[in-house]
Amino acid sequence: MQTKSVLVIDDDNGIREIIKFSLEAVTVWKILTAVSGREGIASAEIEQPDAILLDVMMPNMDGETTFQHLQANAATKNIPTILLTAKAIAGEQQRWLNLGIAGAIAKPFKADRLAKQICKILGWQV
Repeated sequence: MQTKSVLVIDDDNGIREIIKFSLEAVTVWKILTAVSGREGIASAEIEQPDAILLDVMMPNMDGETTFQHLQANAATKNIPTILLTAKAIAGEQQRWLNLGIAGAIAKPFKADRLAKQICKILGWQV
């Protein structure tokens, strides 16, 4: 079975580290990280991860804008993207799903449940 790779795009160092540690503790996934939308787009093009966890609230280029750039790029448009958001508003989530987001995970998330949440959204085996 091939190991999955997940790209985490979040400007918060602490959040990135928690996600990386949490997922590596319970999966064999390769966890890649990026500190900004621009870095994330470049990394997604090169690394071709199986999924992207994308923070919504970031300076310079927010998550929605980053996602639009990923969708406009033939190399990255088919990578499923899950938003990480403190704004777990039902109307927003429906709008994101309509844009093609695979799902959303609310912040603060439970570190010990994160891998299961990702698997549920993407239909992966735990």
